[in-house]
Amino acid sequence: MKPPDGSIKLKYGSIRGFLMSKLSYKANARTKIDENLVFLPIISSLFTLSLVILLAGVAWADEKITKSHGFNFFGELSYQENFAHLKYVNKDAPKGGDISIWSMGTFDSMNPYTRKGRSGALASAPFESLLDGTADEVGSLYGLLAKSIEYPEDQSWVIFNIREEAHFSDGTPVTADDVKYTFQLFLEQGLASYKAILEQTVKDTQVLGPKKIKYFFNPDASKRDAIPIVGGLPVMSKAWFEATGARLDESRMEVAIGSGPYVMEEFEVNKRITYKRNENYWGIDLPLMKGRSNFDTITVEYFADSSAALEGFKSGEYTMRIENVSKNWATAYDFPALDEGKVIKKTLPDGGIATGQAFVMNLRKSKFSDPKVREAIGLLYNFEWSNESLFFGQYARVNSFWENSELAAEGKPSEGELALLTPLAGDLPAGILDDEVVTASVSGLRALDRKNLRAASKLLDDAGWLVGDDGLRRNSNGDVFSLEIIERSPAFDRVILPYIDNLRAAGIDAKYERIDSAQFTDRKRNYNFDMLTTQHPMSLEPSSSLKQYFGSESSDVSVFNSAGVSNPAIDALIDHVVNAENKAELKTSVKALDRALRSLRFWVPQWYNNTYRVAYWDMYEHPDEIPPFDLGYLDFWWFNSDKAEVLKSSGALR
Repeated sequence: MKPPDGSIKLKYGSIRGFLMSKLSYKANARTKIDENLVFLPIISSLFTLSLVILLAGVAWADEKITKSHGFNFFGELSYQENFAHLKYVNKDAPKGGDISIWSMGTFDSMNPYTRKGRSGALASAPFESLLDGTADEVGSLYGLLAKSIEYPEDQSWVIFNIREEAHFSDGTPVTADDVKYTFQLFLEQGLASYKAILEQTVKDTQVLGPKKIKYFFNPDASKRDAIPIVGGLPVMSKAWFEATGARLDESRMEVAIGSGPYVMEEFEVNKRITYKRNENYWGIDLPLMKGRSNFDTITVEYFADSSAALEGFKSGEYTMRIENVSKNWATAYDFPALDEGKVIKKTLPDGGIATGQAFVMNLRKSKFSDPKVREAIGLLYNFEWSNESLFFGQYARVNSFWENSELAAEGKPSEGELALLTPLAGDLPAGILDDEVVTASVSGLRALDRKNLRAASKLLDDAGWLVGDDGLRRNSNGDVFSLEIIERSPAFDRVILPYIDNLRAAGIDAKYERIDSAQFTDRKRNYNFDMLTTQHPMSLEPSSSLKQYFGSESSDVSVFNSAGVSNPAIDALIDHVVNAENKAELKTSVKALDRALRSLRFWVPQWYNNTYRVAYWDMYEHPDEIPPFDLGYLDFWWFNSDKAEVLKSSGALR
């Protein structure tokens, strides 16, 4: 998934990790974002994928037991047990060389799972999970630390058989005790929303041997999620935590021991972090890992803002850049190294879902309680003008939480959707059963669309927010309608300031405050905002993670439910999605949920595109075909030493 420049791949080499940053990230957060939005990590794919079984079982006691190298709920695994390597990698990719990328802002911790502070980029790189996914499949998981899994037909439990050869970077073996200990850490010291999920899912754990662990699931746990959740948890060294006394929930600069292909080599706070390839990595010859983790070192260079970062790239301070500012892509890549062919600039296909990037309103605040108000605020953002004037026509509008996929709701509800929505209509806006699905407003090519301004003004009038002699809107209590949008990236100034002008034209006392990353993170976590830009990265097989984004239980505890969505109809529709037993049911349930969420109008959708914009110094290579769900520049790209030598001998790079 595509990260903004200020955020990078947090779970190394995986696009199916369990918890992004705070529990492990889905390799590339698919942020279809234009202006370097640096966002809080989100729940990753193992968690959001929703999967389960398929291979033939064998008889064990009175139960039918499946023993397999992988796990998939809705279909067959693409890679059979004895596969040689992933289809999209270069299995003979050379090992060596270095790659450097950038991040924005600061960091004060090397613990990616802390509740406090801001962790360094790629801080979860040293950790692996029992299961891992691939960049070319939806819903399939394969054994990484686990050689195989076993589970009964009712999936009431699962056994993971850990590979004998798996060991941590200090040479000590990965054991079932480490797996159980790590699970307990997340259960006891993880973020509240994660703890809740683990408590709801797991009833008990049992170590059956040095390399064998069994999870027992609660009877009401989602069968599609249970195995992926526990299989996707990162595994850390019990001995390290016991020796150091470290906690999972506290900031620290010491890096816990993991088993992954990279270890932290050195860092200079707020300047750079360097990870080096573990030459003794245990999994180098695994079919799942062949052709991956090819660079000797990965360095993250820190910059104060995106403009400084771009200049740093031009001068060779770092060597790989994913461009997410359309203006830069259109106008700023005109430096000599590019003209001389020393820097490559290209677009590569991106087959994933858009991330539902949007301004969101904080529904915890009474000013946003009336849907007429929310609709009015949406009308006043002019995407069409922004796209032409600011983004050089490079984007399409987000309309759906599952934009760019077959799961997006369209037109009027189908019979299947109506069957789900009809009993819930009383908790949803009028017209949910009869009207076309809500789409983002369309504006003209002038910054202030007069037609939409008039429509927004009427809606605000109808909601009881009337314009006074001073041009400001007040309610019956005399309270001024004030609205503040917060952001941390200067690149968003040109987007937000015209929106502020439009809001003011409608009589709203609108303000824009750009704050530093630490303040932004704190205010977002504590719901101390009116509006901000965030994302809603969904899966092609969504399940329980939806509760973290839109569920009532998460509305005041989840770092992902920024809007504070709390609606019984949404809860019921999420349950339908979670309990879907086949793809047809899943598709219908997701479409109904998408339709209902959009009807609430708590977001102002922004933009997306379906390509990666990539620039890099000409010493990297990649497979001819990029898989649909991950660009993989830190995963399965590789270093060309001959090209690097040409660059260095010419003086272009040090």
